Amino acid sequence: MKITREEAEAVFLAKNLDLITQKLEISQAEARAVQAKYWPNPKLTVNEINLWRTYDIEEQPALIGNWGKNTQVSAEIEQVIQTAGKRRKNVELQKIEVEGEKYELQEVFRELKKTLRNTITEILYNQEQQKIYQGQIASIEKLTKSYQNQLNLGNISKAEYVRLKAQEIEFKKKLISLKQEIEDQQVELKALLMIPAQSYLVISDPFTMPEKQLSELELTQWLEKAKENRPDILMAKNKEKHAEKNLEIQNAMKTPDVAVSLGYDRGGNIMKDFIGLGVSFDLPIFDRNKGNIQEAKLEIQKMKIETRKNMLKSENEIVSVFRNYIRTQEVSGEIDGAYESTLDGLLVSHEKNFRLRNISMLEYMDFLDAYINNKMIILDTKKELNQYYENLQYVVGQDL
Repeated sequence: MKITREEAEAVFLAKNLDLITQKLEISQAEARAVQAKYWPNPKLTVNEINLWRTYDIEEQPALIGNWGKNTQVSAEIEQVIQTAGKRRKNVELQKIEVEGEKYELQEVFRELKKTLRNTITEILYNQEQQKIYQGQIASIEKLTKSYQNQLNLGNISKAEYVRLKAQEIEFKKKLISLKQEIEDQQVELKALLMIPAQSYLVISDPFTMPEKQLSELELTQWLEKAKENRPDILMAKNKEKHAEKNLEIQNAMKTPDVAVSLGYDRGGNIMKDFIGLGVSFDLPIFDRNKGNIQEAKLEIQKMKIETRKNMLKSENEIVSVFRNYIRTQEVSGEIDGAYESTLDGLLVSHEKNFRLRNISMLEYMDFLDAYINNKMIILDTKKELNQYYENLQYVVGQDL
């Protein structure tokens, strides 16, 4: 199954289960914010109902039909009223938590996107290596077959044939190793894209270096952008807000809530039908919530330190990744477009001269080794540039 980078990212956004789960957590936080808006339910209490007939009481009018002349009943409805803006503050706290879940989604997305893009880069790198070795195997198999015929005719020594055959086996072993590596990369990619295990993905994009040229002039901008865009920094700032709002709530908890009640009593008082109002609240004599307030203050200090730590971490990461990118970019600048085609042309020439016996096996093998090493250097440079570029986007917190 062939797929491009762009198509892979579209599938990733639509189907990745970690992203879907995180979106559900945002919805859960929004539901909690809605719940926080509601007042506590009023409490209804009905008691003092006698279940047997009592005669030694003053006669009362019936309640329903003839029933109720000898019955006592009491009922009370009570409503708790939250004081000091506790309900409003709790609603605001839940809204901060919704923002926090959104930043958490951004962080999960940032991490997974980096993994996805680097996995695709690894697969492309592996695919290109396989092409090199497949090409060399196809070529050396022909040479080995030819040398076997020459060996049978007695025109060459067995040592020459064995040397060539050993090189063929070495290339085939390397190809098997590459296929094993790509299987691990396939597992990672299919898990990110939620693609069936039976599928085999081939990245159809060419393996190229990043087109954007980066310069030191942009470094200062990235350091500032990271403070605005990196989800881990935004999450730390959100936790600061959460801690500050929690301190407001803990201070508000010093003020007791008030419970207002309306009661009705029949047959249990000097009045036949008594209706009365009541108010109750805790007396804040012993518990003034001092411990929770102190803890909330310390949490604010801790979150401020965490935010500062994340900012310093982002600055160090950006500078480090940028320097690595520039160093690798300088190496890539030494490799022009004609260099790789020149290498391929020289390989064809050496293979031809070797078949015609114009060069020795030692010369051919030396060049073949140099050819493979140089092709690997080119591929390694492309891979490292792509990875450093993606890592730079990751540490800045946005696509460049």
